[in-house]
Amino acid sequence: MATLLERLNSSDKFAQSIGAQLTEVREGYACAELIVKECHLNAAGVCQGGVMYTLADLAFAAVANCHGILSLGISNTITFVKSAQLGDHLYAECAEVVNHYKLPYCDIKVKNQNNEVLAVVTGLAYRSKKDYEFDSFM
Repeated sequence: MATLLERLNSSDKFAQSIGAQLTEVREGYACAELIVKECHLNAAGVCQGGVMYTLADLAFAAVANCHGILSLGISNTITFVKSAQLGDHLYAECAEVVNHYKLPYCDIKVKNQNNEVLAVVTGLAYRSKKDYEFDSFM
């Protein structure tokens, strides 16, 4: 069996494909990171919003599943407050706000290397009746 960090980093193929990876997971908290590359830029020359959303969603997945029950996002909102640029080191920090038995709720902030908030995300998940097994968080 693997840690939660290892399991999500290896099984989330889309996050893998854009270079996003979890770097820290603990109960009720996770951080995911990536470096903005040319392939992440949109037609305006800034980081595509979907890249920031995927990064936030990866951190959200770790927090939503950290209690060992398979949980899937059902409602997320994202507000972009500043663009990410080529070469920026982005990280998404997710914190559990409500550990509801069926509908856990989290807040996620996407920041750059200067600790500037680029996007704010809220996440609501649905907890299934299936276990999500892992050895430890990290």
